[in-house]
Amino acid sequence: MTLAQDEVVSGLVAELRSLRGLVATLTEDEWAAPTRCVGWTVSDIAAHVTGVMADITAGRLEGIDTQPWYDRQVAERSGRPPRALVAELDHVIAATEELMAAFDESAWKGPAVPGIAGTLGTAILSLWCGIYIHNEDILAALRRAPQKGPGLHAAVAYISVALTDRGWGPATIALDGVGDVTIGGRGGRRIEADPLAFTLVASGRADPALLGADSSVNIYG
Repeated sequence: MTLAQDEVVSGLVAELRSLRGLVATLTEDEWAAPTRCVGWTVSDIAAHVTGVMADITAGRLEGIDTQPWYDRQVAERSGRPPRALVAELDHVIAATEELMAAFDESAWKGPAVPGIAGTLGTAILSLWCGIYIHNEDILAALRRAPQKGPGLHAAVAYISVALTDRGWGPATIALDGVGDVTIGGRGGRRIEADPLAFTLVASGRADPALLGADSSVNIYG
């Protein structure tokens, strides 16, 4: 399952705007609500996503994709109200659009930054996937309906790449409304699933037994 560069770029920006719109609606109680990300509240997730994109767009990449990098981003924004995160997200979204416009096809197909495996395009797809999942973490915490639009397709696309790179499979995941996604080559078992359920399982947010799998299906595990 392959997504074009312009689709990934526009999708990443749209996902950030979705987070911005969501944060702007939150009450004080909702801002402090616990989430399925153990130890993190809604505000922590919003701070995490905002911090990741703020650091990336500013070139603060030392320690990228490590827990200390993430923890610092959350700690720096601890105690801020939603309106402060909304203001920062406005800046981050504009900076993201500017950064994405700088990548030509050659850069997109070239290596990602040091510390991140794979191509730049795959790394940016992973950002879209992660932000979509965190938007869903917030919606679930607030007991709001999930989003099943382009972000879900992006999550499935990245997860299939990540699982293949991990040597998971071979398997064919038959996803409602998406179609068959081949992981790890043709052959192997066929698993039928809802795409959101597959995404939640593969991101460690639901029991892998739902897919007849074990914990190795968790790309973040």
